[in-house]
Amino acid sequence: MDAPPISPVELLCLGSSLAFSGLFYYLYRKKARVVARIQEAPKLQVDDSLPAVVSAADGRCLPYVALEGIVLPAKAALSSHYHGGMQGVIQKLLLKEHRLIWNSLARSWTESERVLSEQVYTVPFLLASPDAEAVTQVSVESPLRAVCLPLEMVYERFQQPAHGFRDLLGHYLSGEKPKGILETEEMLRVGAGLTGIGELALHPDGSLHLQPPAREGEYFLCLGDWQTVLAELESARGFWKGAAMLCAVVGLAVLLHTLCRAIRHKHQDKEPEVEEDGDEGLEDSCVVCLTRPRECVLLGCGHICCCFRCFQALPTRLCPICRGPIDRVVPLYQA
Repeated sequence: MDAPPISPVELLCLGSSLAFSGLFYYLYRKKARVVARIQEAPKLQVDDSLPAVVSAADGRCLPYVALEGIVLPAKAALSSHYHGGMQGVIQKLLLKEHRLIWNSLARSWTESERVLSEQVYTVPFLLASPDAEAVTQVSVESPLRAVCLPLEMVYERFQQPAHGFRDLLGHYLSGEKPKGILETEEMLRVGAGLTGIGELALHPDGSLHLQPPAREGEYFLCLGDWQTVLAELESARGFWKGAAMLCAVVGLAVLLHTLCRAIRHKHQDKEPEVEEDGDEGLEDSCVVCLTRPRECVLLGCGHICCCFRCFQALPTRLCPICRGPIDRVVPLYQA
């Protein structure tokens, strides 16, 4: 039974590489569209001319803009739990446990993490102009719907537990060793420079609102300028493009390997037939010239080993096979 043209392992590799290549290409195209959208978006700053710009747009709304301003609370701000006098508009408190788990296969300890508590607080806040004389402010809506929260670490502490001998013995027997608890606080502080990328709308009461896009586009809030967001997205776009190309190359290599193996097997299947034909020809050919067929029987040994022309050219009347004397020659007729 002939072997299948492609083995199950090769089929699995080919299918996986093509599937991952398609997935990574989709992610690359998605990031590329976001990058193009941000590059085409108007780049604005919060100032007193902003309401006139938005009111002149269709529907008193700019579908996708990059807006820079200073963070101010709309009402009371949040206070830091660990720094007196530090205030913000978004606060994230995190407790994370770090453990060492014994891996019996690798015969080593591997680190694992587990979130014990995660709390996020937010208050309404605005984007204002760095110019103290400007009065225009933009309300930032739904900040938790942004791709990532624009937070900076303001407190971090790793607490290591004290272990006694019994505790250590129990850890080795159970295969788990508590390493410690990480306690962090992140905040979007009042007065920080913030860039929001989304939809900018002018409400009937004259207030400006930066909100998630109603149509295609992602909602970004980041510390710094819009070029920071663009650089991160371009880096992600390049990564997914490289991953898609790598998987496509792997799939192509598997396919070429399979084709080369199939061609090689096809040639190997043909070679034995040629060799068999050649062996049959050698068996019937003259042992002296190896070209003409055997045409005579040498008596008295009875060997059929040469053509009549080579028999006539023998220097002595001796059989080329057994060196016995040749009494007479009988022609051989093959049907």
